[in-house]
Amino acid sequence: MVFLCSAPLTGAASGDGAALAGRFESAVRAEPVMRAESAVRAGSGVQDETSQILRLNIEEPATLDPVFAEDTVSGAVIRALFDGLTRLDEAGKPIASVASEMKVSADRTTYTFRLRDSRWSNGDPVTAHDFEFAWKHALDPQTGSPAAYQYFALKNARAFHAGKAGKGDVGVRALDDRTLTVTLEYPMPYFPTLVSGWMPIPKKVAAANPDWARKPQTLVGNGPFTLHVWEHKNKLILVKNDSYWEKEAVRLERIEFSMIADANTELALFENGDLDWAGGPISSLPTDAIDPLKREGKLKTEPKATSYYLRFNAERPPFTHPKVRKAFAYAINRQEIAENIGQAGQTPLMGITPLAASLKPEGFFADCQPDLARRLLAEGMKELGLDELPEITYLYNTSDRNKAIAEALQAAWKKELGVQVKLVNKETKVILDDQVQGKFSITRSGWTADYLDPVNFLEKYVDKYSASNITRWHHPAYAELIRKAHRETDEVRRKKLLLQAETLLMEEMPLTGLFSDVHAWVQHEKVKGVRIDPLSKIDWKWAYIEERRDFSQE
Repeated sequence: MVFLCSAPLTGAASGDGAALAGRFESAVRAEPVMRAESAVRAGSGVQDETSQILRLNIEEPATLDPVFAEDTVSGAVIRALFDGLTRLDEAGKPIASVASEMKVSADRTTYTFRLRDSRWSNGDPVTAHDFEFAWKHALDPQTGSPAAYQYFALKNARAFHAGKAGKGDVGVRALDDRTLTVTLEYPMPYFPTLVSGWMPIPKKVAAANPDWARKPQTLVGNGPFTLHVWEHKNKLILVKNDSYWEKEAVRLERIEFSMIADANTELALFENGDLDWAGGPISSLPTDAIDPLKREGKLKTEPKATSYYLRFNAERPPFTHPKVRKAFAYAINRQEIAENIGQAGQTPLMGITPLAASLKPEGFFADCQPDLARRLLAEGMKELGLDELPEITYLYNTSDRNKAIAEALQAAWKKELGVQVKLVNKETKVILDDQVQGKFSITRSGWTADYLDPVNFLEKYVDKYSASNITRWHHPAYAELIRKAHRETDEVRRKKLLLQAETLLMEEMPLTGLFSDVHAWVQHEKVKGVRIDPLSKIDWKWAYIEERRDFSQE
């Protein structure tokens, strides 16, 4: 499939996470009301509990250990198995969860959380020490977690991870079993949202068995569900956790996941009544089914704070040269990919931050510039002393949509640049390993916001060698702009610094956006209460199967 160039599409939507400040405190004060609401919902018009089974399809999770998780599927299952200090409501706002109380210092850098009485699935109490252990374990360079960067907001976290500070210097400490104090490197108004994804792990269990999260028999969680079955590449089953602190709000008895890689098969199973849900945010629909489902009124879509983008290996020729990276970026027709492959409302992205968090939604360059792309490629090759290009590979994880996009990119680069790119597809777990090890020329990526702010996307490229970067690109001026933005308290000046940083990133082009993404899925009408928030997180805690009585038989 070759997409001809068209005029760039501009959009208008931007925002930040500043409005989240203070939200948690009001949620905590309203907790008795929220609990009462849960109790009312739990007793109204549903099937017998034996029928409360939700059936979905997912790819094999890369991990179920919160310390290592960084992909969407793993994160979704972990959210069902674990519970953080906060949880997010339908609007993506933080509400009280394991923490029943939160106090913030006047300078907004120190948070003190009071934990409620809650239990691990093995009956042990969840303590502040479990949170401290989990976060420091993730940061410990000996752990080797690819998700360590997620905790860099903690004071001295980055230094500890780099071996320049001690574990005791990291800004999280359990004052006692029920009190956790957290000190940040800089004020972060969106911290109550961010911390919803920072799960605890059972200190005694994890310390005794490094492989504790690999089997149902040993995985201990504190979330609304527990792991019952995990047959790799076949099925995964969760069951209701009777030790959960708010178990009366959990109405599903089981969540059954099949693991079928083919999107057409998944949709067929849904249409045959063997699945209750097909598609996003933890799977995908066949690209050729999107438009028919839309016309039939069956397709459900929601914008999400997710960028679908490509990363270049800046240490592998010819992508050591910014002109070559730009050539491959400018040869792409994002508008056609969004319209003909995405089909669900995706918006072309000529930057890296998605529309929901963008400071420049119209983009940093024009979409699809083949003449400029050819000139930049020729100049870059000449400056590198290359008469011909080495083999170039495009690495992507297997899915119907990813495959269609890969083939469109391959065709565009062949047509516009005369370059034959070899396509390599693997499962997500292998892709993540290959990316960290630099085993690619170009690779697809997607990043969903942990909190709705452009810095969440831009800070990933500060350090040259990190699992969050993988491009192996580094620019001291860029790193300094991000550091200044972190410490800037004036929001106007802060956004100006971030805009300068993204402008520099697009000048260097170690990565290039394709589109700002949306969720697209179909679900059975009996499925209720599934929460998909603006940050693209799916939560089954409040889900249930609605009973539909047949009055004709009465």
